Amino acid sequence: MALSRSGSSPTRTRVLGAARRLAGAGRRPTLAEVARAAGVSRSTVHRVVGSRADLLGAIDAGPDPDARARALAAALALLGEAGLAELSMDELAGRAGMSRANLYRLFPGKAALFRELVRTYSPLEPVLEVLRELGDRPPAVVMPAIARRAAAHIQGREGLVRTLLIEITGAAPETVAGRELAIAEGFAAVVGYMLGQMQAGRLRPLHPALALQMFIGPVLLHVLTRRLLAGLGGGMPPLEEAVAELAEGWVRALSVEE
Repeated sequence: MALSRSGSSPTRTRVLGAARRLAGAGRRPTLAEVARAAGVSRSTVHRVVGSRADLLGAIDAGPDPDARARALAAALALLGEAGLAELSMDELAGRAGMSRANLYRLFPGKAALFRELVRTYSPLEPVLEVLRELGDRPPAVVMPAIARRAAAHIQGREGLVRTLLIEITGAAPETVAGRELAIAEGFAAVVGYMLGQMQAGRLRPLHPALALQMFIGPVLLHVLTRRLLAGLGGGMPPLEEAVAELAEGWVRALSVEE
């Protein structure tokens, strides 16, 4: 009679002991390596412990260096398929090739997972980089630079960004941390720059939320619909040129000189 993987047997004990010895040497052993070290067949290892992810979870081996990136990529794919509410952490662990325990070490829950998705795949960090580099320059320099850097980050990820946009503007409690991150670190930084330029007399006074929407709306819409509308008017200009022109239009609309 086959033994349960969750139970105890001399074979399972020998297999786990061999796996721990290999892991203790700084390795993340494969089933074949554990089988050789334990003196059993690979099929026996699979029978008593399951998959490699199950094995690593059983010996409490930490995730490998690529685990975080794999988990985020798999999570984004699942997010596009079913949305955050239906996303299964068990399925995510399987797709990412890790144990459930190791997945939860990286991301304690869906809220932490979604927050990291926003940080990784949204143009949050590129926008902050522009403000750190050019924050003392006038809007005619800064706003096109923000548009170009954000668009370059989004390019090729349009579907992923669309999914994130839907989730981040939804009401699911798991998205609160992601929304707070986007607001506190991204939107707030851009709004702060805009308000400073209004106070300096370079931009005409306008409610900061409206100023932000006037800027983000055209740039994001262009990036997301660029392929769809490429056949109109003889083709599209290069992406960075197009979004810079939209940002320059925003500057002209709000410029005091105009």
